[in-house]
Amino acid sequence: MRLHRLEITAFGPFGTTQKVDFDALSAAGLFLLHGPTGAGKTSVLDAVCFALYGSVPGVRQNPGTSLRSDHAPVGTYTEVLLELTVGDRRLEITRRPAQQRPKKRGGGFTTEKAQTWLRQYDPATGEWAGLSRSHQEIGEEITQLVGMSREQFCQVVLLPQGDFARFLRADAEARGKLLGRLFDTRRFAAVEDRLAELRRTAQQEVEDGDARLLTLAHRMTQAAGGLPAARTPVEGRPGDPGLAESVLTWAAVARTEAREALDIAGVRLDAAEGGQAAARAALDAENDLAARQARHADALRRRERLTEQTPERDRLQAALDRSLKADRVAPALGLRRDAEREHSAAHTARDRARAQLPPELADAGAEHLSTLEHRLREELGGLDAARRAEHRAAVVAEEHAVLAREARADEDALRDAADWLAGWEPRRAALTERVEAARDAAARAEHLAGRLEPARRRLAAARRRDSLAEDARLAETRLAEARERRNGAHESWLDVKSRRLEGIAAELAVTLTPGDPCQVCGSTAHPAPARTTADHVDRATEDAAYAAYTRAEETRTAAERELAVTRESWSAARAEVLTGPESAESGTEPSARELASEAEELARLHAEAHALAGQTHSARETLARAEREHEERAGAQRAAERRVAARTSRREALERERAALDEELARGRGAFATVAEHATLLERRIALLVDAAGTVRTAELAAQRLKEADDRLADAAYRAGFTTPAEAAGALLGEGERRSLQQRVDAWQAEAAAVADRLAEPGSAEAAGLPPADPAAARGAHTAAERTLREADSALAAARERTAGLAGLSRQAVSEVRRLGPLREEYDRVARLAALTAGTSAENERRMRLESYVLAARLEQVAAAASARLQRMSSGRYTLVHSDARSGGKRSGLGLHVVDAWTGNERDTATLSGGETFFASLALALGLADVVTDEAGGVRLDTLFIDEGFGSLDEQTLDEVLDVLDSLRERDRSVGIVSHVGDLRRRIPAQLEVVKARQGSAVRLRTGGEALSG
Repeated sequence: MRLHRLEITAFGPFGTTQKVDFDALSAAGLFLLHGPTGAGKTSVLDAVCFALYGSVPGVRQNPGTSLRSDHAPVGTYTEVLLELTVGDRRLEITRRPAQQRPKKRGGGFTTEKAQTWLRQYDPATGEWAGLSRSHQEIGEEITQLVGMSREQFCQVVLLPQGDFARFLRADAEARGKLLGRLFDTRRFAAVEDRLAELRRTAQQEVEDGDARLLTLAHRMTQAAGGLPAARTPVEGRPGDPGLAESVLTWAAVARTEAREALDIAGVRLDAAEGGQAAARAALDAENDLAARQARHADALRRRERLTEQTPERDRLQAALDRSLKADRVAPALGLRRDAEREHSAAHTARDRARAQLPPELADAGAEHLSTLEHRLREELGGLDAARRAEHRAAVVAEEHAVLAREARADEDALRDAADWLAGWEPRRAALTERVEAARDAAARAEHLAGRLEPARRRLAAARRRDSLAEDARLAETRLAEARERRNGAHESWLDVKSRRLEGIAAELAVTLTPGDPCQVCGSTAHPAPARTTADHVDRATEDAAYAAYTRAEETRTAAERELAVTRESWSAARAEVLTGPESAESGTEPSARELASEAEELARLHAEAHALAGQTHSARETLARAEREHEERAGAQRAAERRVAARTSRREALERERAALDEELARGRGAFATVAEHATLLERRIALLVDAAGTVRTAELAAQRLKEADDRLADAAYRAGFTTPAEAAGALLGEGERRSLQQRVDAWQAEAAAVADRLAEPGSAEAAGLPPADPAAARGAHTAAERTLREADSALAAARERTAGLAGLSRQAVSEVRRLGPLREEYDRVARLAALTAGTSAENERRMRLESYVLAARLEQVAAAASARLQRMSSGRYTLVHSDARSGGKRSGLGLHVVDAWTGNERDTATLSGGETFFASLALALGLADVVTDEAGGVRLDTLFIDEGFGSLDEQTLDEVLDVLDSLRERDRSVGIVSHVGDLRRRIPAQLEVVKARQGSAVRLRTGGEALSG
């Protein structure tokens, strides 16, 4: 990886765009990055890291820390552009962090999201081609090409000497943390964690299995209640060795005892069943004797009751016999009753009909009445034509009245239509004029609406203009005050900082410890440390002054932004006010009051025009309704005229028809008022004659049938054995009464047969001769036998259930023990591996964790690579070696010692002096860079940066160190040294100087004689 070009804009201390040409700096192979403290040397390296990974190293990327320069003007974006070559690809990365910018509309600021661009140079076309603008895609692409994470890059490419000096003096745990980040040994730590997790899981599974086994043992103890084994349950905890064998042994003993108890319970049940059967037989015999004795006594009592009921039974039987003979006379009796009812009804109807006739016809026969009926019917038939004429005359009269009413209505309609049509033309003209006025008002309202809205916007803009003018004046006042406060705070901070720098030696002297190297000169001897003076300023005072300056600067910046936003808003409002045609013609700027008056006048005119225009639809509807009414009235007038002409001819025809009908009606009415009255009288007389003739004939037939029924009844009673028909009628019984008598007789006979059967039963008489039975005593003996049987049966069932339960639980315990076998083997294997990788196993003699073992191998490679350069820097005196020896009670694996060729002794790196520590840590950093590069896939690193530490070297050692760094050019590398040591500026021609100023820092590229002379 080689850097070509870096552009920094509004980043860190750089307020404007700064360009760094790494190609020019790398031409010499070794270049110097220098400048005063706080100028921004480290910010250049931060920019390289930010361009590659989107973040900067260390605490400078903490939340709340902004990358934007405080010196950058508003509107300038914070941006970093880096051009580099990785492999055979030349890339250009541009990044912008999330930052505040002024809003495009309105006042205030808005946050713009972070942006990233990645481009690749195409040598064939000589142009840059865009690859991606996705943060995630670009981050993955750069990490894959460089082959290192951000932490590895910061340790390998940006070599921080202070970190490696601490690495030399650190213990094994601290070295492990650093090496773990660089070589990414998280997978080995993950293996340790995974094995530990598997061990815990396997242990939990074994303990869960043991817990289930103990649960089964507890259940077996409960199931074995009452057995001797239940008094000695299994004791133990999950995970105890031999637990499974103890449970299985106890289960076998409990099963044996349960089977013995089951056999004993079976023998007792057999004995109880024999006793219960004998008691049951005795009870049955006693109950049978008691039942036979009771049945015989009951039969004797029932026979006595039958003897007492015999006379009543004979009387009922005689009544049933006479009823059977009377049933043969019943049909004749029914016919006689029906004939008598018909005869009575016929005589009543005849008398009622004769009462309606004239006296001369009261005794007339049926034939005479029929002759009179036929004569009246002939007279009624002659009136049919007269009735039709009378009906037609009524219809003609009604039609004539309808024609008269229609004539009067048509005359009224013609008169009304003539009056309305006479005033039509003036009315139509007035309605048409109203429609035209509404149309003109609508056009005028539309025109006024187009002028009203711009007038209102100009009025609002004028009011905003006046308000913003006052706001701008107040903002100018606040900005002037903020500038004064900022300048005063800045001068105060610079004064405090200058006073602190003057006494910085005394401040550093406070931290000196005998035997430790000085942070400035590197010497371990401190003969005359500086003393503080009365006006000495400490760091806290400087920080407070800087914080006050920072707050004042932020206040000034906010005031400038506020003023710029207010002025921009005022200009926009004023421009909107001047958009009116009057302002364009006269060139004057109207006031808010003038614009308000203009808007009110336009609003009033628009309201009036809009109200009148709103009547357009109603005016058109009114005109349309009037025109439709005109057409309807004219049509009605023409139709009425046609009806009048047709009605005259129809009235004349009706008059002729009515005269002919009057002549015919005069002939048909006779002495009656109407023909209908005459016909109605005739119809009533005919109906009376027909009814009377019918009733006379019906009465004669009923008398004949009554005489015949009396003859048949007398004959039937005689043949049935009765003296008179009345005697036969008295012997008849109803169906319900006869059924009741028969049931009483049948019940007596059934009871007599049952008593005879009961007395004839075998053994009944013998049982009556025996002593009375005692079933209660037999039932008590049987109840006691059944209770004994139930107790024996319950005991057997409990023994069977206990035996079956113990057998089932024993099978579950055997299955659980079999299932736990592989789990125990797996737990033993995993626990052995976990203890071995965690360094807690006795087999791991050096107590090295797996991750430490891998890091020890990497550290051994780093020590070998660093020794090659350390020997050159120390003139062959020192060599770094890896040690896996344990230190006290700590684990081993990451020890680092230095071998002194002058003494032949091996000692800890913490015993090196300040200068020796520097070049040892430099050699270690360069060696680590080589090893990490190989670990990352062999990506070539053509550009390296080395941070501070050269001030602790003497002149000879500095030459040797520079020779080693200069030798890196043999591999076509360029090395940048970050330092403010003045001697380096005389030794290294290619230099990148960072200069700080009030407006922000800037970079200057110097090469050759220009750099050495400067």
